Amino acid sequence: MKSLEELMAIRDKMQDKVAVRHASDDIRVVVGMATCGIAAGARPVLNAFVEGVANEGLAERVTVTQTGCIGICQYEPIVEVYEKDKEKVTYVKMTAEKAKEVIERHLKGGKPITEYTIGKVIS
Repeated sequence: MKSLEELMAIRDKMQDKVAVRHASDDIRVVVGMATCGIAAGARPVLNAFVEGVANEGLAERVTVTQTGCIGICQYEPIVEVYEKDKEKVTYVKMTAEKAKEVIERHLKGGKPITEYTIGKVIS
């Protein structure tokens, strides 16, 4: 068994992995983590968003969370981005690499990547 000090050190080390899940009204990133999403590769996508938001210093204005089934399984992994006073953006067939691009171009740069959105995929 680990000592209390060792457990606290582990907690502190891993804090940045989950700290992004605090409430923020500016931007909310929601990753579909139902069975279909996980099977399609949503876990690395979620990890990429959590780590990327923390590494880029966006944690004060971007919240990363997960949800269950979004309802369009054939497009998993799915990520929805909600911004205050803007229309929701739904990214589909996401990968960890695409997540890094979304962080850079959308979350930091303010411009959604339309070629990764559901509107582009089904049109």
